[in-house]
Amino acid sequence: MLYGREHEQAAVDELLARARDGRSGALLLRGEAGIGKTALLDDAVDRAGAAFRVIRVAGVEYEAELPYAGLSLLLAPALDDASLRSLPGPQRRSLEGAFGLGDDLAGGSRPTEAPADRLLVGLATLGLLAELAAEQPLLCVLDDVQWLDRASLDALLLAARRLQAEGVALLLAARTEPGRPVDRGLGLPELRVTGLAETDATLLLTERAGTDLPAAVRDRLLAEAAGNPLALTELPVTTGPQASTAGGLPLTSRLLIAFHGQVTALPPATQTLLLVAAAEESGELDVLLPAAAALGVGAEHLAPAEESGLVTVGPDRRIAFRHPLLRSAILQRAPHHQRLTVHRSIAAALPEGDRRTWHRALAATAPDAELAEALELTAVRTGRRGGHGGAAAYERAARLTPDRDGVTRRLVLAAEAATEEGELERAETLADEAGSRTDSVLAHALLDAVRATAHFWRGSYPTAHRLLLDAAGALVDHPDAAGAVEPAHAARMLFQAFHAAWYAGEEPVAEVLDRLAAVPLAADDPVAPLARYLPAAVLPALGRPVAAPPPARTAVEAARRAGAESPADLVQLCGATLVLGRDEETLDLGGELVAEARAKGTLGVMPTLQFFLAEAELFHGRHADAELTATEALALAQDTGQHQWVSQLSALLAYLAALDGRTERCTELATTALATTGPQTAAPAAGRPWAHWALALLDLGQGRAAGAADRLHALTTGPHRHHVSATRSVPDLVEAAVRLGAPDRAAEPYERFARWTAAADRPWAEALRLRCQALLGPDELAEPAYRAALDLHATADRPFEHARTALLYGEWLRRTRRRTDARPHLTAALETFDRLAAHPWSARARTELSATGTPAPAWTTPTAPNSLTPQELQIARLAAAGLTNRDIAAQLFLSPRTVAHHLYKAYPKLGITSRTALPTAL
Repeated sequence: MLYGREHEQAAVDELLARARDGRSGALLLRGEAGIGKTALLDDAVDRAGAAFRVIRVAGVEYEAELPYAGLSLLLAPALDDASLRSLPGPQRRSLEGAFGLGDDLAGGSRPTEAPADRLLVGLATLGLLAELAAEQPLLCVLDDVQWLDRASLDALLLAARRLQAEGVALLLAARTEPGRPVDRGLGLPELRVTGLAETDATLLLTERAGTDLPAAVRDRLLAEAAGNPLALTELPVTTGPQASTAGGLPLTSRLLIAFHGQVTALPPATQTLLLVAAAEESGELDVLLPAAAALGVGAEHLAPAEESGLVTVGPDRRIAFRHPLLRSAILQRAPHHQRLTVHRSIAAALPEGDRRTWHRALAATAPDAELAEALELTAVRTGRRGGHGGAAAYERAARLTPDRDGVTRRLVLAAEAATEEGELERAETLADEAGSRTDSVLAHALLDAVRATAHFWRGSYPTAHRLLLDAAGALVDHPDAAGAVEPAHAARMLFQAFHAAWYAGEEPVAEVLDRLAAVPLAADDPVAPLARYLPAAVLPALGRPVAAPPPARTAVEAARRAGAESPADLVQLCGATLVLGRDEETLDLGGELVAEARAKGTLGVMPTLQFFLAEAELFHGRHADAELTATEALALAQDTGQHQWVSQLSALLAYLAALDGRTERCTELATTALATTGPQTAAPAAGRPWAHWALALLDLGQGRAAGAADRLHALTTGPHRHHVSATRSVPDLVEAAVRLGAPDRAAEPYERFARWTAAADRPWAEALRLRCQALLGPDELAEPAYRAALDLHATADRPFEHARTALLYGEWLRRTRRRTDARPHLTAALETFDRLAAHPWSARARTELSATGTPAPAWTTPTAPNSLTPQELQIARLAAAGLTNRDIAAQLFLSPRTVAHHLYKAYPKLGITSRTALPTAL
């Protein structure tokens, strides 16, 4: 029986009720050690009963560096061939790689299959949880999440965010551990578990210690326990003199002392067996008993620990401790030499593989070249599995390496791995240690790249740019000292430097591009096409006249011929085409690379590609497509922790909301974009330029020209004026400034924009420049400029901008008392704005048309597809194309049941009742 936990039980009951109804949900219980989280999990399993399928796992401190250790145990019931075959190919292969299924990943040889992708492993986890819930609701229980390995936690969190209609209840418990990742928030609903009220604490103490406990002892225990249930059940065991001497210690320390006393009372052989169990992370008797036998301890010595209730042995032949603190108490009380001996015996009992290598490393007391090599291979496998822990393996390998150069090399690898795992302070510390040991140009260049990455993610873009620029320069200028490093390595560093420079300002960008153009790359090098294309595409946006590059397709084909296979190798081409104004190339290439990334499972790059694709769709007036693309990309960016793209995509979606007048939505998304900087970043958000353009467009559409002009002037004259959003926002600045009667505020940005449009050499760009010219005057040149702009618009597929030019021309004609001439332009603009659901602009066009003396047509209710959410529309389109729910789920990284749920919601909105009616309804 649980005392005083009615509130927590009600929250768990609600979670279970949702799962019974076919809906999914998650709940994280947080609290200090012993506060009753595990008891609540046990109670939840009891309350779920036979109606639920239950899977359960607990994090173990020694497993924290073993990638996917927890997840593989949790999903073991779903790892049969049939369940795995139900997964899309890329997800299945990634999960098999992560778990070492069907290959030698667990052994000592190098794997041959493709590396695991963390996002794909998370999506495979989602698929397997849905499979487990296919016949009855599923309760997934995770205890001691603070000790769950990072790779398993990331996969489960991704699945939790995407669970919708599968009937899965995900219940987690985490100990409050300041400084650990779990304490920085997991993005799940949380419930803080606190101490029991005095009445409930008294009832629990009475149940545990009986009614004969002296009042003074009872009062002292109640005061010391402070409502902690574990303290109330364990401290009465040590109510002798030693209990009072521990009174000044923190509660966790007193509990450890209490557990220590219980273990000390057991026979020495049983204590040894418990130490083996505490040091071995899996609890498997098939490992524990052979390891203990090497120390002279047999299975019979387990009985006293079972009889005392300190451990239990489950039907799966695994030992479980009564409480995680008991494991900690056993490990802390053991002398160092005894722990070394135990790890050595565990290693001897394990087969060849990473677990054995880790225990050998924990038992090592001196350099060991063979063990260091084995640890390095473990680190390599960890990286290929997409897990965290490679940095720890490389660093431990370095400590065990006998020769100086080998130590340095492995410290460099450890620093690089720590950077990839997001441990920036650790990476910098390792980089400093490695750098102090060597004069190697190559090593220092690699370490500067590590430091640059840390600075980049903290927002120190100028420092990151300078470090990478200097590192690349050292490799190019001193090839012999750098160990004959290929120029491509320097070019890749310069690509990273370009990324940092993009946020640092125009001069750093130009410096990187000049350096990149000078790298002596072979024509058949895969990076050469991009290295040649990037300067030619970007320098015009900086006001530097250069020869126009060939079509991006030429660079793509050259890169593929040279061996570029992944969409990640070509992603910067998409961004470069946008900078140059070749939006049609972005649309073509972006759509192709997104489809390729989706098919190959290279999902980490998809938010970047989809951002560029959504920009191109927006600029072409395909607003619904842009919102659909950006919405999916935002979810992927959130799933993968890509804060830069969360900010950028939120800002782009804010702009789309501004277009159709969704004021609250625009403001909310822009606020998110401006606030999303990543956990270790103090610099402005990456989406800042787009967010300010979105808010300015919202102001402009609602007649607030002053606010729009202020935002746009700062954007188009500030350090990010070379960004795509800043360049494309100049026509809005011109309109706002002219409306304010302050055209001079737009003069310098317009001159830059005019130079850019000349370099872009696109009809739609020249049309926008002519519109700006018409607005800026003089009046006698306005009409020819408007007419020329409209003629150019007619040759380009840009309906929104075409309509805005028609609106401005119609307004000008009305102001010059040419009402009859104005009407056709205002009518055409209104029809386009209505079709695009650009409500603020429709309202403005209606007002202008009415002012000409012609009644404007009333606004009509949106057609059915416009009432669908982006995800409903995306699913409905795919279903209309003939894809099955499982096919759609594979494409959109959802479960089939979630797909069915969204279709069920879409049908009544479309006025249909079946799938066969979708093609005509859309």
